[in-house]
Amino acid sequence: MKKTTLIIFLLVTTGLLAQTTRKYSNEFMNIGVDAASFGMANAVVASTGDVNSGYWNPAGLLKLEDKQLSLMHAAYFANIANYDYAAFAMPLDDKSAVGLSIIRFGVDDILNTTQLIDDQGNIDFNRISLFSTADYGVTFSYARHLPLDGLKLGVNAKVIRRIIGDFASSWGFGLDAAIQFETKNDLMFGLMVRDITTTFNAWTIDEDEFATIQGAVEGQNQELPETTEITIPKVQFGVAKQFDLHSDFSLMAEADLNFRFAETNDLISTSFTSITPSLGIEAGYVDLVYVRAGVGNFQNITQLDGSDSVGFQPNIGVGFEYKGIKVDYALTDIGDQSAALYSNVFSVTLDWSLFR
Repeated sequence: MKKTTLIIFLLVTTGLLAQTTRKYSNEFMNIGVDAASFGMANAVVASTGDVNSGYWNPAGLLKLEDKQLSLMHAAYFANIANYDYAAFAMPLDDKSAVGLSIIRFGVDDILNTTQLIDDQGNIDFNRISLFSTADYGVTFSYARHLPLDGLKLGVNAKVIRRIIGDFASSWGFGLDAAIQFETKNDLMFGLMVRDITTTFNAWTIDEDEFATIQGAVEGQNQELPETTEITIPKVQFGVAKQFDLHSDFSLMAEADLNFRFAETNDLISTSFTSITPSLGIEAGYVDLVYVRAGVGNFQNITQLDGSDSVGFQPNIGVGFEYKGIKVDYALTDIGDQSAALYSNVFSVTLDWSLFR
């Protein structure tokens, strides 16, 4: 039943495509990757330093000492939607590194009931068909040390592919830019600018297929949508600190600010920009076991009675690392404190040192 109702959402989504900037566009590229990062509420832009840095801050790829591979899976909306991610990164030399990552967010086997009733008004279940919708993001990352000691630069080139059954599909292209700076006392700064040039999506709509669903939702989708979509930039700034509590214990904490250049329901919202903070902490024991916690996604929420409240998303996570194998788990939105749905996230990271 839930899959059936998604058809209405997809029809409306197609109708919203227009040749203007959008507050929310290509949002599957903003969910995040890596269970370790989810456990810290995505507050990692300053401290990230492994294969997953290609997503969070490509400058962090320079912390790699060997090749790394990362895989992640998460399910959303009661397992209706699947979110998968794979990444590979490696140092080129002592001054540069590269990475490649692939993201897929998809809903498969959706029931298309727009033709359920024939021209005579009869219900014919044989007229039900299945289709899938999937969003793909491929990111090429490059990082390099800058002449100033401790300063690193990273850039991403992104290719976006979005498919809505046989109805519509699009190609998109964009760039990210990022820096990291680390002081001698283990204080870390990070800045990530997503879609720095704006990301442009060009849609192709099958007019014959569109005609079959044009009247499926009364009063909507009567006109063929425009076919271009612009994603505006977003900025994430973070400060992190590494604490060595004991020879066996470590503690790392980070605070980030996330900026959107549009008026939204974020904790701080103006006509120019909206800002929401995120905080994360990671405790480690002998570089073997890690426990994480974080809170973020602070939003102003209007309740059914008209009153306002502040929602937030608390996350927790745990990780294990041994001889180049790292396994992480995160539970997001514990206690159902925000408008987001909770999700279980699993990821695995393999270091090439494992094979030596």
